[in-house]
Amino acid sequence: MIDDSRARILAVSLELFAERGHHAVTVREIADRVGLTKTAVLYHFPSKSDIVAALVEPLLTESEAVVAAAADLGDPGERAWAVVAGLLDVWLNHRTLLRIQMRDQSLAADERTFERLRDFAVSVHESIAGPGADLTARVRAAQVYAMLSDPVVLFGDQPADLLRAAILDGAERLLGRSGPVPAARPVAAPVPPRPARRGRPGVLSAEMIESARRMRDAGEGSVDEIAARFGVSRATLYRHLTESR
Repeated sequence: MIDDSRARILAVSLELFAERGHHAVTVREIADRVGLTKTAVLYHFPSKSDIVAALVEPLLTESEAVVAAAADLGDPGERAWAVVAGLLDVWLNHRTLLRIQMRDQSLAADERTFERLRDFAVSVHESIAGPGADLTARVRAAQVYAMLSDPVVLFGDQPADLLRAAILDGAERLLGRSGPVPAARPVAAPVPPRPARRGRPGVLSAEMIESARRMRDAGEGSVDEIAARFGVSRATLYRHLTESR
């Protein structure tokens, strides 16, 4: 039930933000459409910025994973193209969120999210430009980055396969690359209930610990259910709750 409520809040928030923009939507409106009280929504997300941060998390996590995987490729050209094709698939999957960003720049409402977005953009530029790149290569990398995101935002209502092919064709021309276009990555659900994780984390952030404590004290699920919600073991959850007393 905890996960279901959280997922419904995120899904409805994405829908409302897409309809009217982040700044025009209130927490009460989100609560009314979900069928919860405002207090219940704030229990899961203390502010609208926290909702935005949760919506952006899968986009950032998947995008960062693309860059990290490409770093293992030895050839600079193949590494750059892996980043280009991989990011495009992620961004097409999250195009509704990117279009919300174009509308009111709300993805950067949370300072930590803004810093991750900024640092990520820098890492993408470096991955595409390659080591020791001159000004021309760095400018081209910035152009490719914009070439990936802008069409996704402007033409996000077009069929994803056609849009993908057109964007990759333009990127190939800009990079002077030729060869077969890689197959698209599998499309995931548009709003995952919670951020994708690689295995179980060994630690929880202070915010996650506090949220887990509130859930426990409110009787919102068993210890096992709360641990599953945060993707940790029962023992890890106990350890954090005990240490934070």
